[in-house]
Amino acid sequence: MQLFFNKMKDLLGDDFPRYLEEADKPPYKGIRVNTLKISPEILVPMLDFVGEKTPFAEDGYYVTREHLGKHPMHHAGAFYVQEPSAMSAVTALGVEKGDKVLDLCAAPGSKSTQIASALAGTGLLWANEVVRPRAHILLSNIERMGVKNAVVSNMMPEVLCSRLEGFFDKVLVDAPCSGEGMFRKDWDAIYEWTPEHSISCSVRQKAILESAKKALRKGGVMVYSTCTFSREENEEVIEDFLKKNPDFELIDTGCTFGVPSGEYMRRIYPFNGGEGHFVAKLRKNSDCEYTGGMCTYDKPSFDERKMIDMFLEDIVKEPEQFKDITVINGRILNYPDSSLMPDISSMNILRAGVKLGDFKTGRIEPHHNLATSLTPDDFLRRLKLELDEELVVKYIRGEVIEIDKWIKGWSVVAIEGITLGLGKANDGFLKNKYPKGLRTLSWRI
Repeated sequence: MQLFFNKMKDLLGDDFPRYLEEADKPPYKGIRVNTLKISPEILVPMLDFVGEKTPFAEDGYYVTREHLGKHPMHHAGAFYVQEPSAMSAVTALGVEKGDKVLDLCAAPGSKSTQIASALAGTGLLWANEVVRPRAHILLSNIERMGVKNAVVSNMMPEVLCSRLEGFFDKVLVDAPCSGEGMFRKDWDAIYEWTPEHSISCSVRQKAILESAKKALRKGGVMVYSTCTFSREENEEVIEDFLKKNPDFELIDTGCTFGVPSGEYMRRIYPFNGGEGHFVAKLRKNSDCEYTGGMCTYDKPSFDERKMIDMFLEDIVKEPEQFKDITVINGRILNYPDSSLMPDISSMNILRAGVKLGDFKTGRIEPHHNLATSLTPDDFLRRLKLELDEELVVKYIRGEVIEIDKWIKGWSVVAIEGITLGLGKANDGFLKNKYPKGLRTLSWRI
């Protein structure tokens, strides 16, 4: 531990006492409002644990409670629990509507879903995670937050970026690191810290950046971020990259939070209002054009299309909104805008777009993703609930709900104007179809 504090003293100089002063304080906690589903003006007054805005993102707020993953509005995708300073990287990336954006090291999905909010349903988000179990967690969060225009992949960075060379407008590399900025959350981790670990992390970070650079078009920008304080993993990684890649230049993040490092890079310490983050922004100036072709996909067969049309007409008001439907091994998917999708053949894709349902024997079973991707008013049958209703608790627990007898068929359950999940109504009861892996036995507001 003393070795780490000696290193921080050398790094911070006169600011080291400020760092020590924060060391014994509780870590910062935050949420980011998911503007794909709800506005801060509507959500924040509902939640008594929300405090001031963070300086790191327009829709980020400090919170005073922990374990918010069981809260009904979290289940509904109204907010993402996120360490405040972690929101800084996407803010620096400067995502604009219509952008094609790659989040290369994306799990568990905090920054991917922040990118999705900025895209507001336009453009394309590609979220990749190399560790398969973490990639499935990423997919679950993309689904929960109602992101329609995303591809979720499980690929090595060098393979993915070589396939998609020159394709993206913006790339985020939130690199795996030694996590020194997270020590206040778990001081026991400091006993496992070694200088050698930072060095080994920097080797991997440099390799990831060398892969990531390929995916950018000319004039595209890349943000490199970590949640560590180590110079070896931050400034020295950027300096090494710029020496090897003179076609890139370091540019202004446009951010004023934290403290500057050099001319353009930014650092965030606990005395800046967050646990710890480093952000640098780079622009690619060399010619690089994507030549891999665009996505093609098989249309459903005549019989499949007939079943799909009948299925959608029985559930949603506007079936025609699903324009790029394909069927893969019995799974019915609505792809993102095909004019923006690159060729994904022979790639390890967990999900492209929205999963609408699955073919079963003689029928189609709707998927939870169909509910999360739409608003309650998109459905023909709706059970609208308020936050304090006991039925909300019952639904999240997976219980059968008593309803009006006239409601029959697949219905959406909504809370405070946001879809929560599906159920099948018959004879005055709604059979609960909330996914078993998402159910919780108890929660308290």
